[in-house]
Amino acid sequence: MADLKAPAKVRRLAPPMSWRSRLSIFAAGYLTDATCRADGTINRRLLTYLDPAVPPSAAPRNGVSSRDIDVDPAIPLRARLFHPVGLAGPLPVVLFFHGGGFAYLSAASLAYDAACRRIARYCGAAVLSVDYRRSPEHRFPAAYDDGFSALRFLDEPKKHPADVGPLDVSRCFLAGDSAGANIAHHVARRYAMSSPSFTKVRVSGLIAIQPFFGGEERTPSELQLEGAPIVSISRCDWMWRAFLPPGADRTHEAAHAASPAAAAGIDSPAFPPAVVVIGGYDPLQDWQRRYCEMLTSKGKEVRVLEYPEAIHAFYVFPEFAESKELMLRIKEFVAGSDGSK
Repeated sequence: MADLKAPAKVRRLAPPMSWRSRLSIFAAGYLTDATCRADGTINRRLLTYLDPAVPPSAAPRNGVSSRDIDVDPAIPLRARLFHPVGLAGPLPVVLFFHGGGFAYLSAASLAYDAACRRIARYCGAAVLSVDYRRSPEHRFPAAYDDGFSALRFLDEPKKHPADVGPLDVSRCFLAGDSAGANIAHHVARRYAMSSPSFTKVRVSGLIAIQPFFGGEERTPSELQLEGAPIVSISRCDWMWRAFLPPGADRTHEAAHAASPAAAAGIDSPAFPPAVVVIGGYDPLQDWQRRYCEMLTSKGKEVRVLEYPEAIHAFYVFPEFAESKELMLRIKEFVAGSDGSK
């Protein structure tokens, strides 16, 4: 069980890193700050230049091919499917949700195209990265609806691409980082409440990488790590205002995972075992520990992976040693499930 404790006092707001890493992190922060407007909207036109889409690659790249597929044309909802080449037999599936505060980035963003390719390669799994609708144009619960629609898509094998090897959706994992991990959690709740209606899909695990949760109070880690890379109080506040229903505060079930309204589904035996990743330089770490405490208090199996020298979103920067180490831990988690849950 993870105890909520004030993080140890640190002299720095970030670990030592190369100039290249610092430049990449600066660019990530600039992308957000340069495109969010005071009126709560986003300059999407500018964002297309700052975050250009990476095309899929039918030809294997680093041992993994990719393609964009229609999940639900009525929404419309698309996803990018990553498939490692040269592997025999049906592959487990990782249903992935990218980060970006519900408002930024996409399945075609360079960082997430590369991250999903690495997950597919390390795990020997197909990765379906969902291009869910983003806020503020599409507020709660649009992203959760899209995530659940993608899970329904996996439950209908006839809709899967015919020229891709078979997918073993009885070994399905929900995964994401930051806001994407929040989405993965809430999709897991919905699955747990309706699992008998799925004929093929069985969710075997939840991989929550530095999940984006919050509340009205300011936690010790938020206050002590203000100014840390990627995450700041002002950015998080803006993102919650852009995503939550008008008039809602951060006690809403989408933000506050331990709130009574957020409990539905977690008590179900169908709610999967979880891996939760926490970084020592992530201002959100106290909320993440409370999330672990909540799951543990309900009898859920939770494995906490602590990376004391990690910033928020560290794993999308492959130059960090922790990034590779996390990929190995994800591989172990996926390989350790037999899909019997």
